[in-house]
Amino acid sequence: MNVNPFEGKEIWFAVGSQDLYGEEALRQVAEQTADIVNTLNKSDDLPIKITLKPTLKDSDSIKRFMIEASANENVLGVIAWMHTFSPAKMWIRGLKELKKPLLQLATQHHFEIPWDGIDMDFMNLNQSAHGDREFGFILSRMGIRRKIVFGHYTEPEVARKIGVWERACAGWDAANHTKVMRWGDNMRNVAVTEADKVEAEEVFGTSINTWSVNELNDWIDKVSDDEVEALIAEYQRVYDVDPVLLGERRAELETAAREECGMRNMLDHYGCTAATDNFEDLGRMKQLPGVGAQHLMQLGYGFSAEGDWKTAMLVRIGNVMGYGQPGAASLMEDYSYNFVPGREMDMGSHMLEVNPGLGSVEKPRLEIHPLGIGGKDDPVRVVFTAAKKQNVPVVSLADMGERFRLTMGMVDLDQPDGSLAALPTPRAIWKPRPDLETMVHCWLLAGGAHHTCMTTNVGREEWEDFARIAGVELATIDENTTFESFEQTLRINDTYYRTGRNNIA
Repeated sequence: MNVNPFEGKEIWFAVGSQDLYGEEALRQVAEQTADIVNTLNKSDDLPIKITLKPTLKDSDSIKRFMIEASANENVLGVIAWMHTFSPAKMWIRGLKELKKPLLQLATQHHFEIPWDGIDMDFMNLNQSAHGDREFGFILSRMGIRRKIVFGHYTEPEVARKIGVWERACAGWDAANHTKVMRWGDNMRNVAVTEADKVEAEEVFGTSINTWSVNELNDWIDKVSDDEVEALIAEYQRVYDVDPVLLGERRAELETAAREECGMRNMLDHYGCTAATDNFEDLGRMKQLPGVGAQHLMQLGYGFSAEGDWKTAMLVRIGNVMGYGQPGAASLMEDYSYNFVPGREMDMGSHMLEVNPGLGSVEKPRLEIHPLGIGGKDDPVRVVFTAAKKQNVPVVSLADMGERFRLTMGMVDLDQPDGSLAALPTPRAIWKPRPDLETMVHCWLLAGGAHHTCMTTNVGREEWEDFARIAGVELATIDENTTFESFEQTLRINDTYYRTGRNNIA
């Protein structure tokens, strides 16, 4: 896969004004807005080009703009800026038609007030602070969710925040075009991986369906030897391959590669960008997919184990939002705590399926080891320890009954205090913020899942923007969290979402 999700996409820029100011003033509005858009487009922080549209001056043109933006598949979002005073009643009909994410940009063309030369003509033309408040009122009055970015357009932080929001828009677009292929159902008797697939398609636009494991095995059988050899060559390029896999146990490496090729071919045939499997339902597969699942995530697919389609969807969204940036999105699972004073940490892992794209100190190693569950042959897997990195989000999605809750914990990736030489799994070690006890206490209270999506390619702000766009509850645990404040927030959220008022601006 590894297709650029930003290629050919646009963000439309809507500038608001009115005919009251005359043609000369409107020409200056257009010129100054073009300067703002051109400046922003030069920033490396913006992955998606901003396209300037003609100045919006009346209700009919605003409505047409919003309808066209909403209908255009290449438009991922709309930035709105009020250069002058744009009476907000004329925005109502158009805003009711908008189906794309919205960013309200609060800026102005001039950097400094011209203290000695400012006159009423300048005031009439340059009154963004006036227009911002009128536009902000109508958005809040209508309950329209948006990101607000304030600052002069030449400031790097303004471009950075817009770029983060653009990545969230791409993640939202990916969610709306994601098809999750499930090979088998959820792991038996597990609660948190269950969820309402109909509700998920309504909320996120993601389609989740099941395909037979027998059909997957048919796809695996059809894989050519040339495909297998090409993939093994790719493994040798990106991993440190244990010599035993190129010698006496090469047949098992070929089996693993053949399974990945079959999985990928089937996904692509049906237009799916994420998948789940289940070690309890593998049919005639010889191995539980290890390296296959790991490499698919490196290629940009979403993946999760045990039928957990929610996490597979999050991994796909994370990989899209972080495209082109160091790191990756991966399935993760909490496994074991370290209670040593001063080294209180959590170890995350999974049997096999953690994305080597997260980053590691040493080149990830491709190995083969026994697996005590599943009843299949020894699976080939990539073994590594995730590299150090601060402020990494770990997110989970849970179906709380009447709503989805996205729980996000902020962690600092660390290194183990020993070799982990006897643990043949991919893993990550982290110090939770603010501390292990608070993180675990709050996570348990929120009902956060044991399967998570860890993203070293995007931070908390992208997930915050995504949650705002999707209109889903977000419960964040960070360095400022206390159990008391978190518990109170959940109580307020519970009241808010149960009343159905989930369109807060």
